[in-house]
Amino acid sequence: MKKENLPQDKSALGDITREVCYVKNEEGKYTTDLSSGWEVKKDALDNAWTDINQRVEEARLAVKNGLVSPIQYYMELRLMDFPIICGYTGFWRMTIRRHMKPHVFKNLSDKKLLLYAQAFEVTLEELKNFKG
Repeated sequence: MKKENLPQDKSALGDITREVCYVKNEEGKYTTDLSSGWEVKKDALDNAWTDINQRVEEARLAVKNGLVSPIQYYMELRLMDFPIICGYTGFWRMTIRRHMKPHVFKNLSDKKLLLYAQAFEVTLEELKNFKG
């Protein structure tokens, strides 16, 4: 792509960062230039955030209805998966799955809950007394 054709559309991350792209300069040699975004990428990011927000809302409702513990909600909210939570807490995947059951969660010690709270960057009280 030629340097003058590099898209500069407003993107979801336009105010935060710009993307380095390879372009051809006037002499036909490859160089780099910054793009603030392009419409296709913006649409893809918007779709991804819509999906993420839907998953967070579904997790919030599941916690409110007593189907899962707040761990599920905060994992979705913080865009974390099991390997990440395992790394932060030191718990095994199957242990975390067990902790996602409401009846198991409410019997967890503050020491264990504090590991989750630190990983999710919330207070122990916010984790224990989910308001969602």
